[in-house]
Amino acid sequence: MSNVMTNEECAFERIYLYTRFERFWHWVQGAIVVFLGLTGYEIHTGYGFFGFQRAVEWHNAMGITWLVLYAFIVFWHLTTGQWKYYIPTTKMLARVILYYMIGIFRGEPHPVPKSERVKHNPLQRLTYLAISVFLIPFQMITGLLYYTYNSWPQMGITKMALSTLAFLHMAGAFALLVFLVVHIYMTTTGHSLTAHFKAMCTGWEEVPVQEKSV
Repeated sequence: MSNVMTNEECAFERIYLYTRFERFWHWVQGAIVVFLGLTGYEIHTGYGFFGFQRAVEWHNAMGITWLVLYAFIVFWHLTTGQWKYYIPTTKMLARVILYYMIGIFRGEPHPVPKSERVKHNPLQRLTYLAISVFLIPFQMITGLLYYTYNSWPQMGITKMALSTLAFLHMAGAFALLVFLVVHIYMTTTGHSLTAHFKAMCTGWEEVPVQEKSV
């Protein structure tokens, strides 16, 4: 008979993991990405929702807003030491992947529970780091190039086909959409459907006492 305790059998305690600013930029960035996706969809497909001209103006304005917010996010991580939670590691990575493939459906506890020292598990670290360091900058750069396309000659930039640039920007948008869908799904994988959602609203995460990292 297995001695592994399921989530239902664990006792939980609350720890404060997410600061006010962290919760602020998390929700604002999420809203910006969704709004950019909606306006970008109308710009590329002609689907009538906001109106094409308005969609272009709002998309550009929201893109600049995201760029400014991203700069503050990077500055916050560097000055508060929060960057350390994203240092990639392969330790326990295989167990975490196996947990999400099998263990989670058996009600098993997470192999790397959250704590003040371990805010993100190895899979989250790799994913969030890739999104923050590669995908978001890629999307912003292609968006800025698209926005300044007509000024390239004055900037000394050799023009590429506008359709190629549009494709690259759209590919980045779809990658962000995939991440958003998976991210939303993952919020439902706590010890209850709304546990992780509540944590990002209040800052307090409920972690199993018996399995808490030390």
